[in-house]
Amino acid sequence: MNNPKFSRVSLILPIYIPAFLLSTGIGIVSPTLSIYVKSFELSYTLTTVVLAVGVLGNVPAGILVERFGRKSSMLLGLVMIGLSTVGMGVATNLFQLIGAQLVGGIGNALWMLARHAYMTDVIPLANRGRAIALFGGVNRMGTFAGQFCSIFLGVNLRLPFFVYTGIVVLNFVLCFFFIPETRPSRQMNDKRRPYLRNLLEVSRQHIRILATAGIGQVCVQTLRRGCHIIIPLYADEVVGLTTQQVRSVVMVSSAVDMSMFPVAGFMMDRFGRRYATIPGICIFATGMALMPFTGTFTWLLLAAILMRFGNGVASGTMMTLGADLAPREGTGEFLGLWRLTGDFGGSAGPVVVGNIADLFGLGYSGFALGGIGYLAVTIFLWLVPETLKRE
Repeated sequence: MNNPKFSRVSLILPIYIPAFLLSTGIGIVSPTLSIYVKSFELSYTLTTVVLAVGVLGNVPAGILVERFGRKSSMLLGLVMIGLSTVGMGVATNLFQLIGAQLVGGIGNALWMLARHAYMTDVIPLANRGRAIALFGGVNRMGTFAGQFCSIFLGVNLRLPFFVYTGIVVLNFVLCFFFIPETRPSRQMNDKRRPYLRNLLEVSRQHIRILATAGIGQVCVQTLRRGCHIIIPLYADEVVGLTTQQVRSVVMVSSAVDMSMFPVAGFMMDRFGRRYATIPGICIFATGMALMPFTGTFTWLLLAAILMRFGNGVASGTMMTLGADLAPREGTGEFLGLWRLTGDFGGSAGPVVVGNIADLFGLGYSGFALGGIGYLAVTIFLWLVPETLKRE
């Protein structure tokens, strides 16, 4: 359903503004999320398990996106995200935290997968790198805006969840009125096709790319998610920064990340996807490996800036690669598998941080994440072909 008269302006209301709003809510919550969970007197391992349980939502999300359509899936995802944020805000024990995170994980998977499928439907291959990099940049701008706002919320660790809930409600209204349905009409009429059979067929047909690019994405998302968790914990537990200083480190480094998406989009569409992925992740991994050597606000900030600069250079690369590789038939199933690999990495990141921190300390978690990042660079350098097709 790629539109030859495609314009990125057409994505402003259905994609970019909702992405900005939801990312703003995430930015409000994320700087102190790991500190909030840790405040329930949990070990590092249990803290990171709570933050990692959302991966279970991807397969049911793939079913809903293909069966019920892109728009309905996005709206249902927003409802579940809203319920999750309220649940996190009022939670009083470990089990309530895990339940809220599970609901939010399914909702976030629905939201992200349906948006990814929508963009794959409407964005031509030649414009995909810039359009998705801009999407990544809008997400980063929203995250930065939320992190900036979080500085003014004081030391109350529950308040950010309720602010996020209000943003989710606003986003739901916007998406209800401005997102069109783009699911191919053939699939809309083919409701009897067994989803599991189609999922297995897509897995079989694309096993090689899922075993190479998919594993590379696992490593990248492990590094990314681990970064979001380890920086606040390291700043709080090792460097001894105040809550406001932690938020400042996260906010300033995010500003650097946010500024790089035009470079990422240009590199992907002009030179190829690998030209943004490989150097970006290499820089990211280097910053992570340097973090354990920091012991002050300034040096930690510089390491965080280096990490987020590399992540910004690689902005949108994993979504673009997934959209490039997705087959015309079974787009939702393939993207569900692609997101499953990514979220497996997103769940592995907290587990790596938590287990190694409990055994050896948070500094060694940084070394481990840096090594995983270098492994991703090796995979994308030697095992994953360029997916940008020239005219």
